Parts: sequence; structure tokens; C-alpha cells
Amino acid sequence: MIGIILQAAQDGEPSMRDIIVATPVASVIFAVTIATSLWAFYNDNAYANMILNPYEVSRGHRVYTVLTSGLIHADYMHLLFNMLSYYFFAFRLEGLLGHWQFGLLYVLSLILSDIPSIYKHRNDQWYNSLGASGAISAVIFSYIMFDPLSSLYIMFLPIPIYSFIFGILYLIYCNYASKHARDNINHDAHMFGALSGLLLTILLNPHTVHDFINKVSEKVQSWIH
Repeated sequence: MIGIILQAAQDGEPSMRDIIVATPVASVIFAVTIATSLWAFYNDNAYANMILNPYEVSRGHRVYTVLTSGLIHADYMHLLFNMLSYYFFAFRLEGLLGHWQFGLLYVLSLILSDIPSIYKHRNDQWYNSLGASGAISAVIFSYIMFDPLSSLYIMFLPIPIYSFIFGILYLIYCNYASKHARDNINHDAHMFGALSGLLLTILLNPHTVHDFINKVSEKVQSWIH
């Protein structure tokens, strides 16, 4: 995730072994993404074969890159930012959502977040996209549905905000940035990944909507009174 890095408040860190045992799916995705990204940094052929090119995919070629592009990153900073965001949310989310549910949400969000970009750049032969930002946005927003009042810290601006407030600001930012983009960041993937995470979480756990509304309503009422 480029530009916005999140850190969830931690109450205590379990051991690495405990994390792997409790969240095997998140652990595998974490390890594979880091390993594949590092490998691609030093293997131009692998990098070229795994990157997503909407022009080719929209014509039925190298469709597999919709998935493989989420396993590689542009540079070390891109990888670091994405994996930090993933680390602070994914392992907690798997414990809340379930093992296969987490895997399903991650993979589907990775695919769904790329579809708008594939359509938007279907005639742009030179446009390429890579990174796990769409799926990680989905992970963050899924976690927000479960715990909208958790404290989040935006890197470089250590002021805690409630996660549901961040979610609103994040979607507004992505929508604006997508329409006025002057950088190489795929803001569409961020936004549609976030929306995919919300939708899939609701489909997998419909009760989260009621719980979310109750928690946020109680907090807003406490501010008013």
C-alpha cells in the first residue's frame, strides 16, 4: 500500500510460532509474497511474466497475472509498506474471520480490485500494474467491520484515530486521487479492494453490519452527550 501506512495499536505481541499456528493462511500468504517479491527483484524474466498488463489480459492473454501480480512489488519500499500494513491487520483478521474465509477474501479481493483497472486501461499497451495493495485494502476494511473503534496510527502522523473514521477518509481520498492522479499509484485498486473487503465480509458474516452500526452509534452518541 503506497502513501498510506497504518499501524494498529498492539496490546502484546505473541511469539512467531503462536502466530503461525493460529493463523496459517495469513502466514503462508505473508511468507510467499515476501519471498516471491524478493526473487522477482533479481529475476527480470520472472518479474515480466508475473506483472499485470491490462491490454493483454483484456484480450485473453496471461490472465493468470491477475493473481501473480499481487505477489510482486515495484521496489523494497513498496514491499515494506504493503507488508507492514498486512502484518498489523491480516493475522488478527484471520482469527476473527476464519481460515478459509480469510483466504477466500484475500484472493477474491485481489482479483476484484484489478478488474476496474483492467477495463480502464484495456487499450493502454504500456500500462502495467503490480502489488498486493487491493487485497491488503480489503483486509484492512474487513478488520474495520469487526472492530470499528480500534485505534489506528497513520505513519508519519502519530495521531490515533478510530478505524471507522479512517475508512471514510480513505475512501474519499482514493476516489479523489483516482480522478486526479498524477502518480503511478493504482488508486482504483486501493478503493475497489477496500469495497471488496467490505462486501465479502458482510456476505461471510452478515452480523458484522448490525454490530458495526451499534458500536459506531454508541460512540457517536457518547460524543454528543
